[in-house]
Amino acid sequence: MKPISIGKRRGLQQCSTTRGTIAVMALDHRNNLRNALNPHNPQSVTDAELTAFKIETVRALAPAATAVLLDPEFSAAQCVASGALPGNVGLLVAVEATGYTGDPTARQSQILPGWSVAKAKRMGASAVKLLVYYHPDAPTAGEIETFVQQVAADCAAQDIALFLEPLSYATRLDSTKKKLAPGELRRVVIETARRLVIPGVDVLKAEFPQDIAAESNEREWAAACRELSSACSAPWVLLSASVDYETYERQVRVACECGASGVAVGRAVWKEAVGLSGLARDSFLQTAARERMARLTALCEALAKPWTDFYSAPAVGSNWYADY
Repeated sequence: MKPISIGKRRGLQQCSTTRGTIAVMALDHRNNLRNALNPHNPQSVTDAELTAFKIETVRALAPAATAVLLDPEFSAAQCVASGALPGNVGLLVAVEATGYTGDPTARQSQILPGWSVAKAKRMGASAVKLLVYYHPDAPTAGEIETFVQQVAADCAAQDIALFLEPLSYATRLDSTKKKLAPGELRRVVIETARRLVIPGVDVLKAEFPQDIAAESNEREWAAACRELSSACSAPWVLLSASVDYETYERQVRVACECGASGVAVGRAVWKEAVGLSGLARDSFLQTAARERMARLTALCEALAKPWTDFYSAPAVGSNWYADY
């Protein structure tokens, strides 16, 4: 095990169960949530409507999670101010701008203008989340690696935990190939963990390292997850990546049995709510969605590898504060 600083340790404690397993309810979606709420006219969805949906969803689901991931624009401060986010649930705040810049085959990420790691720390976040688009063979790979190093250094300076979310993409796009090939997906997800989980990246939010549409054998799923665990020097949690809930629960069970430390789940839990309104939406969130989140949290608690297996407490003497 390697020591982790006091601030980062406290943040990870706030985001996990007492055993050290992580169950994050993710709702930092921005433009793609507008698209979901009104596919025919996304731009008609107002900022206030985005915020209202997020507050309602957080109020219903946060008590069943160990932490909630929110964006700084429409939900993080709003959910604190409204009381929707309970004080005993961890708060992860995204630091990146939504989407990407550059060519679709060589994507670049940036910090949201006007926002920073320091501001996330100041508002009381338990941890920050950085999303990057990454392919180890892309011409921008080196730039993304440097960007991750810079944000990791900012988090170290502020003593706040960093959750890193790399999303893979195809580097050769044409009319027939929009996503990575099944074999390439496994290689890219695992190689990404090797390259981007550097000192200062405290938790990896990983894609499932197997194309389940092409491979239905759960033994192969397990082999890929074990390979990811071996390649990753930090705890990793599994993204839901828009799969349906039943599929995601199967993935979670395999991942946690093979070394994952938990989940970061969004649409697999709450996506039906975007097509509902009023009492129907509230009923769905309070029943089916909350039951899903609670089940995933319990599953992680039973099967996942605690983050405390990776990190030890730092040595703390009576004069520790003088050099802090």
